[in-house]
Amino acid sequence: MATQTTPQWTPNGWRQRTALQMPEYADAAHLDGVLDKLRSFPPLVFAGEVNALRRRLAQVAMGNGFLLQGGDCAESFAEFHPDNIRDTFRVLMQMAVVLTFGGAVPVIKVGRMAGQFAKPRSSASETIDGVELPIYRGDIVNGIDFDDASRQPDPNRLLTAYSQAAATLNLLRAFAQGGYADLYKIHRWNLGFVDGTEAAARYGELCGRITEALDFMAACGINGDSVPEMRQTDFYTSHEALLLNYEESMTREDTITRTGGWYDTSAHMVWIGDRTRQADGAHIEYCRGIHNPLGLKAGPTMETDDLIRLIDTLNPENEAGRLTLICRMGDDQVMDKLPPLVRAVEREGRKVVWSCDPMHGNTIKSSTGYKTRPFDRILAEVKGFFAVHQAEGTHAGGVHVEMTGQDVTECLGGAQSIDEEQLASRYHTHCDPRLNASQSLELSFLIAEMLKQQRTERQTPEVAEAAQ
Repeated sequence: MATQTTPQWTPNGWRQRTALQMPEYADAAHLDGVLDKLRSFPPLVFAGEVNALRRRLAQVAMGNGFLLQGGDCAESFAEFHPDNIRDTFRVLMQMAVVLTFGGAVPVIKVGRMAGQFAKPRSSASETIDGVELPIYRGDIVNGIDFDDASRQPDPNRLLTAYSQAAATLNLLRAFAQGGYADLYKIHRWNLGFVDGTEAAARYGELCGRITEALDFMAACGINGDSVPEMRQTDFYTSHEALLLNYEESMTREDTITRTGGWYDTSAHMVWIGDRTRQADGAHIEYCRGIHNPLGLKAGPTMETDDLIRLIDTLNPENEAGRLTLICRMGDDQVMDKLPPLVRAVEREGRKVVWSCDPMHGNTIKSSTGYKTRPFDRILAEVKGFFAVHQAEGTHAGGVHVEMTGQDVTECLGGAQSIDEEQLASRYHTHCDPRLNASQSLELSFLIAEMLKQQRTERQTPEVAEAAQ
């Protein structure tokens, strides 16, 4: 593999650049001590796993797969529990089954899990009743309670984040490889509170069709014993590479695989947010040197020249699978803002995965004071995303959603018809509102239909007609 970095890159080189969204710690010596401990800890992921994800994303970039990326807006120390991890995992598995069956394409599953503890914020502080305190930046930095002790950045939280990420990864690997992902168990993946919804009914019907197909294959001698992929799956983790001191402490040089190079071992994939994508900034400088697959958020302010410049910095070898562009435009801007970016990338011949984040551009404040996202706007942005790629002759390669397996009422609408008065009943998020299981399934069925259409349009007219 060709190296994608210049010889001058080092894991701590970002410290010579401007780093936005970084907390200010009162005790620098304490912070350094914690970072030294993290450098001595085992890696959370391994170079071979990371390389496998890059290869799979390369297939997506070439139009032969779909990226499903989802999970919490920000993981919570207080809500850390195996049941919560399990429920999010199985909703993602449900979504993947729907997408795979409906779209007839391989689905690469990447969780916003086991490390998504930090959040970028629009302001460094907030004021309540005349009291100004540092803004809550996620549990890896400080606490959500509005008091001085809680809001001061605490280096020890980095250690807690590592510990919880390690435990989460251990459980996810067990779920993925230990039998929980067995396709013969898809009926058991449903969550009780989803029963009675249209999405659950459609999922139950789908399970029946899949089970019939599995029984047929078993009769032909094809089962989980002969084909392990039927009873296990690949599952990867990701988070925003926001706290560069933490990411640096988890950066290791690979001495095992033939590729070599530096890897951020805190996750298989990391992304750069819309607030930290400055071409000369610290986050771009750090990310350009690691071998992990990268995500780059692209909002409505992204200019075509800036995008090409960032692509060339992050993926100078133009390697498929290296870079995913995560577009978050808003339903009212996607049809105007996305096409110029797609055309520029295609014109320049850059190999990327195009993914849609329909969450962050569609955030509103309800009349009852809750930060929320209307489900119809989320669906509208996804439809617009696919429509743009259909018009440009390119491949809609993925979706990036904030969701949970918990029975929450944080996003308006969906089959449950959550209204503004109902938001308060089960509004549990510390940061951004998330889709619940029913809404996530509903979204996956919509995407599956669009993937099916995308697939048939790429086929020859004769094959496409036969597929109708």
